[in-house]
Amino acid sequence: MNWSRRRVLAAGGRLAGACAVGLLAGAAARAARSAERPGSRRIVLVNLHTPDSLDIEFCRGGVYPPDALAAIQALLRDYRTGEQHAIDPALLEYLYDVAKAAGVDPVFSVISGYRSARTNQMLHERSSGVSTRSLHMEGRAIDVRLARVDCADLAEKALGMERGGVGYYRQSDFVHLDTGRFRTWRG
Repeated sequence: MNWSRRRVLAAGGRLAGACAVGLLAGAAARAARSAERPGSRRIVLVNLHTPDSLDIEFCRGGVYPPDALAAIQALLRDYRTGEQHAIDPALLEYLYDVAKAAGVDPVFSVISGYRSARTNQMLHERSSGVSTRSLHMEGRAIDVRLARVDCADLAEKALGMERGGVGYYRQSDFVHLDTGRFRTWRG
């Protein structure tokens, strides 16, 4: 069989997609099996730009353990520069709550978490959809997909919560969530 560059890349893309689906399914099964204690919250995050994934209890008995927040901060780092920033625990609660509102376990694919000022400026220069004062630079915003939930449905559930910023990017198939004031847009 003659393998062109295009066929090799297409096959690699299909294989990577299948691996990601398997990883998410396994994480969802682990989250479903774990019985949460009162005041405890567990989340699964898979960074789509790095090999990193995390299945972690980010809240224990109403307290945010520093080791869990540090692990989340590392996973949500600016993958272009490696820079890290503290992540707002309210953002994690928002993710958890919107997944529960959708009736699924909180298993998220992360497109973008923290962004350094340099990365944000570069993205702003390339797209009018990137704010110069993005809450990504404060660890208060995230762009995600939720396992087993269509992005349009995810955006609708978040809008119903009236809790922070909700941007739905249909073409790129992701939802932006942030802990700023309630507002909405489509990209």
